[in-house]
Amino acid sequence: MDSDDTTITKVVVNGGKDIVLGTSAKQSFTATVDAADPDGVTGGWVALWHGTSFDDQGRDGVLVPAEQGSGSCVATSAQTATCTVHFTVDPKADMTKNAYAGTWHAYAIAYGLPNGSTSDGYAGSVHIKRNTTLTANASPEPVVHGRTITVKGALTRANWETHAYAGLSNVSVKLQFRKSGTRTYTTLKTVTSGSGGAVTATTTARSDGYYRFSYAGTTTTDAATSASDFVDVQ
Repeated sequence: MDSDDTTITKVVVNGGKDIVLGTSAKQSFTATVDAADPDGVTGGWVALWHGTSFDDQGRDGVLVPAEQGSGSCVATSAQTATCTVHFTVDPKADMTKNAYAGTWHAYAIAYGLPNGSTSDGYAGSVHIKRNTTLTANASPEPVVHGRTITVKGALTRANWETHAYAGLSNVSVKLQFRKSGTRTYTTLKTVTSGSGGAVTATTTARSDGYYRFSYAGTTTTDAATSASDFVDVQ
């Protein structure tokens, strides 16, 4: 719907950052709509939808904010304003399918004086991702110089359908090392996670330092970096 001279100039969800959800903890965030009208802006509202298209047949998920009519608006000039709405997402109630992970589009509407309004079903977007966890344990500790160090861990991902974490297999995980006295990690090798998300990598002991695993993530699954494990080389 378009009437009068009201326009939507920008929509930002969660400050432009991904939304990452686990299996139970609720998460709150905001969305803002910047709008303009020659006579002034009176309101704005945003909802999020998931699917292949904006029509009723294409949408399979919708998230609405607490503000049903209009968000809280702050005028940025006589003709423009930024309106904010607040969301709280419950993984157990709102994320009932793992297929919901990925891109959610923003539907926005803005209201201008005297009775103008405009809406856009593709006004913005945000990635809603499944949370991941990653561990790392290096052994032996201590180790003789030149011997083999084995680092083992597990990569798991939130399952929104079972409300539990499960192993994430067949994805690339980097083994990284930071030498004692330095601040930068370097990647030693890349391995593939196995059954149940098990991750194993070996390397040669050269100097004291810290080992960790790192997973880059995707558009549906959040990145993860394990805590580091120190190994003393003797």
